[in-house]
Amino acid sequence: MNRITLDAARVIIHDTMAYGRDKGMKPLSVVVVDAGGHVLAFEREDGAPPGRFDIARGKAYGAVMLGIGGTAQRERAEAQSYFITAVGAAYDGKMIPVPGGILVRNGSGEVIGAVGVTGDTSENDLDAGSAGINSVGLTAEG
Repeated sequence: MNRITLDAARVIIHDTMAYGRDKGMKPLSVVVVDAGGHVLAFEREDGAPPGRFDIARGKAYGAVMLGIGGTAQRERAEAQSYFITAVGAAYDGKMIPVPGGILVRNGSGEVIGAVGVTGDTSENDLDAGSAGINSVGLTAEG
């Protein structure tokens, strides 16, 4: 697969949210973007705050634009805050460098998009999104 289809994006979202419910997480919001950072699909669970779209999109956008997951972005921010600040400015503040921004790779290892998950702790967001990505046979890199 060289791109994330709409059907796959919907399954990723569904399975991410199912994972969160099974683990007793707070209501999640999940966005799937393509390799260019364009939104393919988004859903917000009942009870999730309305502002979560921008957070989910920021997590996914940062991952796909930098080519590294949110965990690596957070580590980079801690080591080189000036870099993440500059990149954030270059991207008009559209990236959120924390876990829950997850690269999606195909079987050849190519980045074909990203998933952004928000609603619980960043680590739980990462776990839920990774489960959703893995459920469609793709590789998650958080």
